[in-house]
Amino acid sequence: MSQSSASARRSFLKKASLGSVVALSAPELLLGAEANSKAPKVSLATNDVILFQGDSITDAGRKKESKDANEPNTPGTLGNGYVYLAAAELLARNPGKNLKIYNRGISGNKVYQLAERWDADCLELKPTVLSLLVGVNDFWHKLKHGYQGTIKTYTDDYTALLNRTRQQLPQVKLIIGEPFAVEGTSAVDQTWYPAFKEYQAAARSIAAQFNATLIPYQSVFDQAQKQAPGVYWTGDGVHPSVAGCQLMAKAWLDTIKS
Repeated sequence: MSQSSASARRSFLKKASLGSVVALSAPELLLGAEANSKAPKVSLATNDVILFQGDSITDAGRKKESKDANEPNTPGTLGNGYVYLAAAELLARNPGKNLKIYNRGISGNKVYQLAERWDADCLELKPTVLSLLVGVNDFWHKLKHGYQGTIKTYTDDYTALLNRTRQQLPQVKLIIGEPFAVEGTSAVDQTWYPAFKEYQAAARSIAAQFNATLIPYQSVFDQAQKQAPGVYWTGDGVHPSVAGCQLMAKAWLDTIKS
C-alpha cells in the first residue's frame, strides 16, 4: 500500500469511534459466512432516502458533472446499471411514498476510498436505507494494480466504516451486497481462488454483525450460469452485462418488503 493510501486509512480508522474496530480472522469469517442468509426484508417508509454506494458496478457510468448531479431519481445520475433498473422499479411500485434515490458509486473504489468521501457522499445525504456493494477492487487491485491491502485491511476498513455510519445514522437500514466474480471470463481465473472467497465471507460476516440484509450475488450469478455461460452475464467476470444488471436489480429488489 502506498504511503498516501496508508495515511488515508489511518485517518479513516480514527473516525470510527463507535466501539472498537472488530478484526475477524479468516476462520471466524468462514464460521459466520452464512449467519445472515435469512435476514429480514427491508420495509420502506414514506420519504425514505435510499443511497447506493460502491465501485464501478454501482457507478455504471453515472453523470457526475451534470446540472442534475446532486438530484435524486434522475436517469443520468443513477447510471445505466443495476441501480437504475432497481430504482425505476422501486419508484414505479411506490408512487405515493416520495422516495429519494441516489447513486454515489465511484469506479475503482476500495473501502478506504469510500471512507475518504463518506461525509459528503453518505452522511450529509442522511440516507434511511443504505445499500453497499464493495470488495472486488480490494482484492482485484492486488492482482492488477499493486495494491497491498489484505483481507484484514478489508475487514477492518469495512467494519470501521459501518461503525462510523451507525454512530451518525443509528436508524439506517443496511443492505450489503456480496462481492462476486464469474469464472470463464476475461479477467477471472483460478488465480482469484481461494483468496477471493475470504473477501466474500468477510462481507457476509460483516452483514451479520451489523444486522444488515445480505444480497448473495455470487449465488445469483452461479444459478444464472445454469442457463447461459458466464460471459453472457458479465464479459470480464466483474462488470455485469445488460442481462447481468437485470439479475442484480432483481436480487436487490428481492430484499425489499412488498
